Amino acid sequence: MQKPLQSKTETAVPSPNLYDYTYPELTQLLANWGYSSYHVDKLWQALYQSQVQSLSEINVRDDLRQKLESAVKIGVLGTETAVASNDGLTHKFLLKLADGETIETVLMGFTGRDGIPRATACISTQVGCAMGCVFCATGQMGFTRHLSPGEIVAQALYVNQILQQSGDRLRNIVLMGMGEPLHNYDATMAAIDILTDHKGLALAPRHITLSTVGVVPGILRLADEETRPVRLAVSLHGATDAERQALVPPARRWPLAELMAACRTYIAKRGRRIFFEWTLIEGKNDTSEQAHALGALLQGMDAHVNLIPLNPTLGYNGLPTRTDSVQAFQAILATYNLPSTMRQRRGIDIAAGCGQLKSIVIT
Repeated sequence: MQKPLQSKTETAVPSPNLYDYTYPELTQLLANWGYSSYHVDKLWQALYQSQVQSLSEINVRDDLRQKLESAVKIGVLGTETAVASNDGLTHKFLLKLADGETIETVLMGFTGRDGIPRATACISTQVGCAMGCVFCATGQMGFTRHLSPGEIVAQALYVNQILQQSGDRLRNIVLMGMGEPLHNYDATMAAIDILTDHKGLALAPRHITLSTVGVVPGILRLADEETRPVRLAVSLHGATDAERQALVPPARRWPLAELMAACRTYIAKRGRRIFFEWTLIEGKNDTSEQAHALGALLQGMDAHVNLIPLNPTLGYNGLPTRTDSVQAFQAILATYNLPSTMRQRRGIDIAAGCGQLKSIVIT
């Protein structure tokens, strides 16, 4: 089975987890044991349609079950704590991994323009994060390790099982939880393959949004991913190198000129819009000067700006931009024909908002 590329100091804990296998990889595993695709389909259906919780629940031949029990396991996540927001639509889960590490996953309810409820899961890709964005709780806690494909997939299955209890199902995923998805590129892409497989959860790639702080090599790799047409969101937060580097440390490695070149390459190759995320911090990056600089930076690109008033964290003392300042910022962007949206602030009372996720016990 293909493993994510890791450095010697960033090795994910190995786990013989069935959720780690893409459909072709599972096919190869069973073929090595002498079983046909018929058995692969039964196993895949049990994992992703029936969503069994243990090998004993799978309706397969006894000899195959014995093979499975001796070689692999189903990496179901344990619940440490679960809390609900006062908004009634947002729930946060602290989930325990096999090695005892914990991650946070958020389930949000939205209503589409057509009036149909659409559940969205905010999923983590790492334990902690190495990017170190100054206003982000995950960045403040530092990096522990990458998640495996199966640990990413298991979060989607976890929230989907909760939704099924009320007759709903998971419709959208945002890879905006703990960690930088493009820092854990191979595992993230394998997880996307599993989640979008038409024989399993069958999520549409266009309903998966991948958020990055601007890992340029990852954006360029993603530009070549013809079979994975996910939506790309780039966390920008500053329209000059000086402003951006003060908030986003990776910007020192990949300055704006290099990042914008990669984004234009992505748009040209994929023919898809990029969503630029902008956390508005009062007196820092919510000024008219920054708005004009952002408009000039993105002018002519197929882009949309999501404006997010800063969410509070213990490690950063900035303040969220006032609503009237957000509106003024948007008005300036409009003069550059640049569409923008002020993102709904969700789950702030349970620290489930953008930039607030952290592996701590929540009560």
